[in-house]
Amino acid sequence: MSTTTTGHALTLSDLITPHLPYLRRYARALTGAQQSGDTYAASTLEAILADPSCFEAQTLGGKVALFKVFHTLWGSSGQPVPEVEEGPRSRALQHLAALTPNTREALLLHTVESLSFGEIAEVMRIEPEEAGQLFQLARDEMQQSVTGKIMIIEDEAIIAMDLEGICTMMGHEVTGIARTRTSAVALGNKIKPDLILADIQLADNSSGIDAVADLLETMGDVPVIFITAFPERLLTGERHEPAFMIAKPYVPDQVISAISQAMFFASTDTLTS
Repeated sequence: MSTTTTGHALTLSDLITPHLPYLRRYARALTGAQQSGDTYAASTLEAILADPSCFEAQTLGGKVALFKVFHTLWGSSGQPVPEVEEGPRSRALQHLAALTPNTREALLLHTVESLSFGEIAEVMRIEPEEAGQLFQLARDEMQQSVTGKIMIIEDEAIIAMDLEGICTMMGHEVTGIARTRTSAVALGNKIKPDLILADIQLADNSSGIDAVADLLETMGDVPVIFITAFPERLLTGERHEPAFMIAKPYVPDQVISAISQAMFFASTDTLTS
């Protein structure tokens, strides 16, 4: 068992708890939904409780060890893609199923979870060189697969322009940029997007979460990527929470990865491939 600098032994809870929100974020992005992602995260914890020896925190560190247990379960379940009725969402998921195995995982682990290729190799039980190859292949495959309309809800002009530039570089169409809850609802009702990028705190002290809730009441199932400086506050697993999230400050690769993942779960019929 590991110890702290004061000499106290660390419990399993001490080693796991700081990394659990980020396991939820990763699992939700892989599965495209809070419920399915959180189910995998819960199964990971159950596996560790059943056999603590599978959690190699002493040699790998808490986060890598936790994600490694998750990947053992993920691989044993066949990395499932959810079944849906025929339609645009089904076609998007067919693109997802056609991707080279393990590429999405490598992309998310490196860009969103900030693991090195060596750490990814430990998590996925592969060589570091293969981890790097999977990451590059993921970027190539996913950026070429699905494009659509993206709405940006962001009150900081520089960040909004940066996000717009990333979206257009990827081949997506930006429907517009909203700075407040009211303008976001108006923009969304004018042009329905395939994906929403939303900051949490907006210009008039309104909430991006509330703006998105208003929009989804009329739009239905549209994927949302929330941008926040405090991601752990929306990764508790205790309430309805987002499936996709970017932490501020972000780097372009994190945005690219999140958009690529989320687009596979878009439900509108304007997606192109």
